[in-house]
Amino acid sequence: MELAHIITERVAGVTATAKAALHEPLFEGNELTYVKDCIESGWVSSVGQYVDRFERDLAQYTGCARAVLVNNGTSGLQIALELVGVGHDDEVLVPALSFVATANAVRHCGAWPHFVDSEYATMGMCGPSLLAYLDEIAELRGESCINKRTGRRIAAIVPMHTFGHPVDMPAIMAVADRFRIPVVEDAAESLGSTLDGRHTGNFGRCAVLSFNGNKIVTTGGGGAIMTNDIDLATRAKHLTTTAKLPHRWAFYHDEVGYNFRMPNLNAALGCAQLERLESFIARKRQLTLRYQAAFDGVAGVRLFVERPQTRANYWLQTLTLDSDAAGQRDAILAATNDAHQMTRPVWELLSTLPMYRTCQSMETPVARDLSQRIINLPSSPQLVQGTR
Repeated sequence: MELAHIITERVAGVTATAKAALHEPLFEGNELTYVKDCIESGWVSSVGQYVDRFERDLAQYTGCARAVLVNNGTSGLQIALELVGVGHDDEVLVPALSFVATANAVRHCGAWPHFVDSEYATMGMCGPSLLAYLDEIAELRGESCINKRTGRRIAAIVPMHTFGHPVDMPAIMAVADRFRIPVVEDAAESLGSTLDGRHTGNFGRCAVLSFNGNKIVTTGGGGAIMTNDIDLATRAKHLTTTAKLPHRWAFYHDEVGYNFRMPNLNAALGCAQLERLESFIARKRQLTLRYQAAFDGVAGVRLFVERPQTRANYWLQTLTLDSDAAGQRDAILAATNDAHQMTRPVWELLSTLPMYRTCQSMETPVARDLSQRIINLPSSPQLVQGTR
């Protein structure tokens, strides 16, 4: 039996449904109650009790000192980069294997993405490879790290926790400390994930979450900037709320700010979703066990599972094909989607996209290899019932 047919059959057996989406939101808690309360109160825009509450709840859950809600993860990442000093014509080190928003946020700052290779263990940025690369192309001039090939300042490192699996942050932080480069974690996919008991987003200067409709917790659209630096959080709040100085009636703005606020309606949804997060993760962990059992003994494929000392939120279940089966990827994608079991490949390497082909990049053999072998499987928490 060909591999595409085997995988399609096994996925359908796990989902036990005639049609399975890649990742659907699940509303089974207080969502309707909180949104109804928000509507009845009249506070539906960017000011209201649920904005304040969701920020407090996120900070408490993740262990970060402060959370600042924004309208989406891309906006949050742009502001986070500005907060750590990224400016026009700087360079920012980002993984070549990431969603396009990671690079787009850099360009929104007027800076340039500089692409970094991945590692097989995490699917994320590779610390040792980055260290060797910077030893070759970078030098410290005072407090700045300069790319000797371009003359530009390397102003930030942005590791991304792929599909909810934590990057090796100690290795990344060691590189960052050596070259005096601030770290902004792209934690868009990793709410609920931990490394050595520490929630993602607590390692760099700040981090960004996403609450898009397909994320493990959704507000329909939205995101948050997380930080343990109170001054940084205060400035984030100021910049994302049009840089307006507080006053009972006057409209005075002291710098060019952004209208990146999350409405109270969306925050109300987020408060209810966050209450259910541990249930969602428990279901996803059960789903992982089911996929592991389904693919046990199937030659040519392997389910990606969390590393020791980490807890992954398993946002998207990830199948990796063996190298000699990589040529069958598209046939597998076609067969599963034809059977209404939604699968997808990983993103195209950012360094190959037309707007980024001329950007600086280290050699990325691991990222290129992974990009040809990854398949995401149906991952909705409702595929597992009864875990509360």
